[in-house]
Amino acid sequence: MSAHHNAIPHAGSAEESAAHFAPLSARRLLVLGGIALILCGMILGDVFAAFILHPNAGRIGASLLAAAHAVAARDSQAAGAAFQSIGGYLENRGTKVDAHSHMIAFGYIALLLALLQPFVAFSGHRKKSLAKLFLFGAVLLPVGVFLIHYVGLAASPFATIGWASVFADLGGLFVLIVCAAELAGLLQYARIRNSARSSAASPPNDRDALLRDRSWPARALLSGGTILILLGFLHGTYYAAFDLYRNEAQDAALLSAITVRAAAGDAQASAQAVSDYGALQAAKAVNIAAHSHIIEFGILAILLAFFQPYVFLAERWRRIWTFLLLLGSLALPVFVLLELRWGLVSGGLADFGGLLVIIALFAMFIGILRYTGKLDAAAATEASPTNPPHSAGPA
Repeated sequence: MSAHHNAIPHAGSAEESAAHFAPLSARRLLVLGGIALILCGMILGDVFAAFILHPNAGRIGASLLAAAHAVAARDSQAAGAAFQSIGGYLENRGTKVDAHSHMIAFGYIALLLALLQPFVAFSGHRKKSLAKLFLFGAVLLPVGVFLIHYVGLAASPFATIGWASVFADLGGLFVLIVCAAELAGLLQYARIRNSARSSAASPPNDRDALLRDRSWPARALLSGGTILILLGFLHGTYYAAFDLYRNEAQDAALLSAITVRAAAGDAQASAQAVSDYGALQAAKAVNIAAHSHIIEFGILAILLAFFQPYVFLAERWRRIWTFLLLLGSLALPVFVLLELRWGLVSGGLADFGGLLVIIALFAMFIGILRYTGKLDAAAATEASPTNPPHSAGPA
């Protein structure tokens, strides 16, 4: 028996697979679109971390020191210019982080919606329309957010809102509408099923191969994802209990020290206070980033576990990509935490962990594309005039 024959264990019958993953179906659009969103978000995050994050932090520190000296010298114009520069750097950072996080979050929602499609009591055409609207909004919002820093208020009819913000909000509205509609479809499905049970009629068919997969990659991703989320919760609890309030007190004290030392004319002391303030912000950032990333990767692993029947790869390769995804999901947050001790070496290892996740996720994406090609080729063969369909063919 070939390796490819074992590539989709417990996936159910061909008819069931074809029905649940039909060409341009809502589930297929959401699975492929969701993984693509996560991939794009992670690549954007890696590029931002490598080329923007650290230089931006240095510029913010220099502007903060310049603002403190301007305040001490009672130079309101220079102080205003320095604070305006800080605002620009923070906006640049914030829009990149928001675009990165929203793209990945929408990818998670797309995978969750794909998993729920058999339990949404809408027609296939309506579900496909909702999937397209969701993906359009999921792309429009992060792209709009990304462009906020560059577009600003240019040619905007509003005093405080630019066109990029308008389109970002429109994308968010599309996503909200789709999520509300999907919830209504789930409730309608539950009502239909309860009515069928009470009237002794046949309930709707809710068999789904994705929920029955017990292959090694699926079990590993479910177990590994759960452990990652647990580790993230434990780290967050520790940080909140022992470091959070102490860091907040140091934050206020250092900001006060920067101004006081600048007013006293002690340039060296004020520069040291700015450096200490930057180190404190870095410590807070790495703890928050490690906490959030390990939980996000845990959620990603759990969601991908359900879609392993659609990854048309040999069992050996599915196990390899599963292992690499879990390894990178653990390595990235661990080495992010170690950045304050090991510096650029740890940062490079964290980026390598993120690269492992990207490679594994892209490999699974290719496997799902191969599965869709297998289904479509089988459907085309059975529908050809020279090979009329059999009664056992896909529905």
